Amino acid sequence: MPRKIRQLIADLKKAGFVNRGGKGSHRNFVHPRGLTMTLSGKEGDNALHYKEKNVKQAIKEVSK
Repeated sequence: MPRKIRQLIADLKKAGFVNRGGKGSHRNFVHPRGLTMTLSGKEGDNALHYKEKNVKQAIKEVSK
C-alpha cells in the first residue's frame, strides 16, 4: 500500500526541512543546507512512487 503525503511531510520535517508554504496543494520545503523539495497533493492522498523516491533521496543527501 502506498504511503500518504502526510507521511512524506513528516519524514521531511524529521530530517530538518521546513515548510515555507506554497500555492494550492503544493508545499515547498527548504533545508538549511540549501536543498529544496516540492510536494504536491492533499495530505490524505496516496503518494506516487516517484515522490517517495524523491523524498528518500533528498533525505539521504542532507544526512551526508
